Amino acid sequence: MALSGVQIFKYLPKTNCKKCGHPTCLAFAMKLAAKQASLDACPDASAEAKQALGEASAPPVRPVTIGAGDGAVKVGDEICMFRHEKKFFNPSVFAVAIKDTEAGDAAAKKIEAVKASEIDRVGQHLKVDAIAVTEESGDPAKFASVVKQVVDDAPGVPLILVSINPAVIEAGIAHCADKKPLIYAATAENAEAMAKIAKEKKASLAVSAAGLDALIELSEKVKGMGVEDLVLDPGARKAKDMIEQYTIIRRAAIKKNFKPLGYPVISFATRDDAVSETMAASIGVMKYASIIILNNIEKWKMLALLSLRQNIYTDPQVPMQVAQNIYKVGEAKEDSPLLITTNFSLSYFIVRGEVENSKVASWLAVMDNEGLSVLTAWAAGKFTASRIAQFITESGADKSVNHKELIIPGYVAILSGALEEKLPGWKITVGPREANALPSFLKGRA
Repeated sequence: MALSGVQIFKYLPKTNCKKCGHPTCLAFAMKLAAKQASLDACPDASAEAKQALGEASAPPVRPVTIGAGDGAVKVGDEICMFRHEKKFFNPSVFAVAIKDTEAGDAAAKKIEAVKASEIDRVGQHLKVDAIAVTEESGDPAKFASVVKQVVDDAPGVPLILVSINPAVIEAGIAHCADKKPLIYAATAENAEAMAKIAKEKKASLAVSAAGLDALIELSEKVKGMGVEDLVLDPGARKAKDMIEQYTIIRRAAIKKNFKPLGYPVISFATRDDAVSETMAASIGVMKYASIIILNNIEKWKMLALLSLRQNIYTDPQVPMQVAQNIYKVGEAKEDSPLLITTNFSLSYFIVRGEVENSKVASWLAVMDNEGLSVLTAWAAGKFTASRIAQFITESGADKSVNHKELIIPGYVAILSGALEEKLPGWKITVGPREANALPSFLKGRA
């Protein structure tokens, strides 16, 4: 049974040392009770406290780390059913499958695609996270050779070893045990052998069974063999089954604290048709899959999936925003145009991107409006003539340019007259309403 904050508080040192990052031990206890903190954050917790609170303070979905070093990815460690309740924490991991029959050039092509997959979207670097080497040949030596190729060519990329044959897994993990791979998968037939490998190599282990009842039995069995870091595969491959079974697993873990299902979920979204694969992967992102395996990672597909993942794993209660500043776009000089927008990340990066596309070096004044878009900030009274004038004056924008012309978004053209009153000597120019019209607007002024 879960302990209350007051019950947890009794086991804490009560020194209010703040080493855990919280102002008091009671505040920390409340966070532990809400599954929003880990007991590991308290360096002074006694052995008795760790024993008594270890299970009670553990997150309902166990955290599992795949890989080692800077490239390692963390999955699980989630505490809510819906992102608006608190937010989702560890984004779904995308992994591309490389069959052991694709050794050589075919494998090298996919490896390069993973290394070149990074995109920059609203200030965040998004990419394909892992590679799943999949046994198709039945030959441990072939499997091991592809694993070695991946390790040699992409040493920092986390690995998933996919085979139900323990001999194949042993051959492959010999080349990457220090990389902390995920082994897929233990089944009812091979559980003992797979658990033995996972324990010896300190690797995480996926358990796979057809249906939730069999999965529960298998996860308990493997945990009883001493493997703690588990990943679940209930065998769902159709969209309907994915939604149903992944939701049941998450609900059992979060709402019922049902430990046999309190692990991250792996989803095989692999399809021959690229559009169908993208749709299946999208369901995984939205419905609790922590690891998603894909056959291919075409640019268009990953742009869609990475953007979706970014949105799902963004805190909906905290607007994405950039720091207030006067930003230099290109080789801006004193006579370069000066534009203004709000600090909503999407607004900033879209506007900046279009200014860059124009090839007209410019200054971009980004004003703090608590992360609101232009129209929303204007409607909320946070993007007014008075506030803009104060920002321009205090920012020292006039030191960056040798002119006094400010280009404002077309959607707030109504502010132009008031701004000229608030900024004596400044010329206020109304720019286009939509950012995609900025290139032609700026070129037309050059």
